[in-house]
Amino acid sequence: MAAPCRTLDTTLPRPLAGWTRLGRTLDTGHAVTLAAGRGKAVTTSVRIRKAGIFGVAVDQDGWVDLYRGQGKALEMASESRGPACSTIRKIIRYRLRPGTYRVEVRQLKAPRVKLLLVAGERR
Repeated sequence: MAAPCRTLDTTLPRPLAGWTRLGRTLDTGHAVTLAAGRGKAVTTSVRIRKAGIFGVAVDQDGWVDLYRGQGKALEMASESRGPACSTIRKIIRYRLRPGTYRVEVRQLKAPRVKLLLVAGERR
């Protein structure tokens, strides 16, 4: 059995380093905390400058969808749990091209949600 964590979010890997810094928008350099509205959901947007695989890290269970334009939700590339001894619950990754995307997180348990855009592999 693994030893319990004495501290949280202190040994995050480089792509997740922004998790401990708060900003106003969803980006790779910092996290953003948003209030859930009716239906326990949040909607925000993110701008991608270079094609690649990007993730949305979330601090709680919930359903994460990305949309480009008015189309249907994009298919995720992968889903993983956050690192041990972190407050990141899961990371959902998508293959994205440059452009602006709508991010919807639904079925939240808490009244606020913390998100981070995770830069990944470039295409």
